[in-house]
Amino acid sequence: MLAGAPHFGSLHPSPVSDSTVTAIANDHVFDVTEQNFEAEVINASLDTPVLVDFWATWCGPCKTLGPLLEQLAAEYKGAFRLGKVDVDKNQQLAAMFGIRSVPTVMLVKDGQIADGFAGALPLGQLREFLERHVQPSEDDEDAAVEAPAETPEAAINRLQQAIAAEPERAELKLELAAALAQAGHSDAAATELDALPANLATDARAVRLRHQLELARVLKDAPAQAELEQRIAANAADWEARDLLGVRLLLGNEPASGLDQFLAILEKARDWNDGAAKKRLLAAFATLDDAELVGRYRRRMASLLF
Repeated sequence: MLAGAPHFGSLHPSPVSDSTVTAIANDHVFDVTEQNFEAEVINASLDTPVLVDFWATWCGPCKTLGPLLEQLAAEYKGAFRLGKVDVDKNQQLAAMFGIRSVPTVMLVKDGQIADGFAGALPLGQLREFLERHVQPSEDDEDAAVEAPAETPEAAINRLQQAIAAEPERAELKLELAAALAQAGHSDAAATELDALPANLATDARAVRLRHQLELARVLKDAPAQAELEQRIAANAADWEARDLLGVRLLLGNEPASGLDQFLAILEKARDWNDGAAKKRLLAAFATLDDAELVGRYRRRMASLLF
């Protein structure tokens, strides 16, 4: 639960006209007003979590975040409901939640605020947020898998718009650097990384991205995978070919096979190219999310070094 989050009792909101309620096509998305808040959010959250999106018509990032939240509400098919609060029309609700900026999102569960965040998060982080609190049905999981993923170019466009609207949010620039790297714009990604403030420059995501960019640069003008494999078949001690093949496999979603190439160099030619194999392994470990895989190969590396 958020620090200082209120525990809601009975509310007696000021009356508002029915015209403030806007019909939304998505059955799992609804407008929240001071009139329906207690019934549709607090009481309803005892059965189904309610994600409350505080937004405003003049808010640029709200226009980015809102459609993503509605997409997720449709994908989850009722595992949670999305309530939209126009802060200009519902100032009493905004004040009760202590809203100081928009967009701000609160998850109400069992009658209380369970979690929340401020700002326009990307789709992947929104999924992670929901997964901590909402358990989708099997049908919901299938829908999430089948939903089209945001392309790198679309992410770049979305993040550039968000940065233009909120230039003070440096974390958006880190997300932009990652999107640029994914789209293959390595130089532009490096430029964004170099411009990050000190507190984000050492962030684990930034460190990982730097290693990924360094590995990607290795492949500039490198031979194709088939040619590298032919070279190794002809000469098992072609360490340069093994090194380049290892990087290709690592960045091509075959991390274990790539790590095997680096280990082969480390075993037979530890000092080749100023100890490049060890450096490659350490850089690879910094880019991988699979803790079990990293642990296994760290142990294998240690057995060869000590």
